[in-house]
Amino acid sequence: MSQFFQIHEQNPQQRLVHQAVEIIRQGGVVVYPTDSAYAIGCRIGDKQSMDKIRTIRQLDKKHNFTLVCRDLSEISTYAQIDNTQYRLLKAHTPGPYTFILKATREVPKRLMHAKRKTIGIRIPDNIIAQALLEELGEPLMSSTLILPGEELPMTDPYEIRQVLEHQLDLIIDGGFCGFEATTVIDFEEDVPYVVRTGLGDPVPFE
Repeated sequence: MSQFFQIHEQNPQQRLVHQAVEIIRQGGVVVYPTDSAYAIGCRIGDKQSMDKIRTIRQLDKKHNFTLVCRDLSEISTYAQIDNTQYRLLKAHTPGPYTFILKATREVPKRLMHAKRKTIGIRIPDNIIAQALLEELGEPLMSSTLILPGEELPMTDPYEIRQVLEHQLDLIIDGGFCGFEATTVIDFEEDVPYVVRTGLGDPVPFE
């Protein structure tokens, strides 16, 4: 049975943020708000929790997880960024974008794309997500909360509780945060490529 925290979207209660992070540190799978939709996440190195997310979303081994980071300096630990990419990322983060970049050795192999050795990275513009990341001190391994057979993410924390409370450790109700996924930009080649158009404006990368 999952816990259910109502965290204020503008002024997150530090006590609840701390408790949420303790659950994550102990191997918990958490649903939390971002600037584009609700996401499901866990600690980076936690294989058991990652398998749990795969089961909930019925994902195959090819699915790319995203590392949700606090800021650009954290990104450089996990992804290789050149000066041009850095300037583009700086201009558009935090925001509803996921960037596909070459992974560094800090990224566990099971998280990166098997052949291309890439990783999805993003910095959300959401106060609750940022508070969790600040308290955790490392990125959250995440995926948008889209259930099998659905095209859009889940948006109602109470419905999430009803459907998934026996499969999750924590659901954070952070209010309505939209139902559109992020815009995905692939930086693997010299020229950025828009893989998916979502909430973020793709024009600067075209």
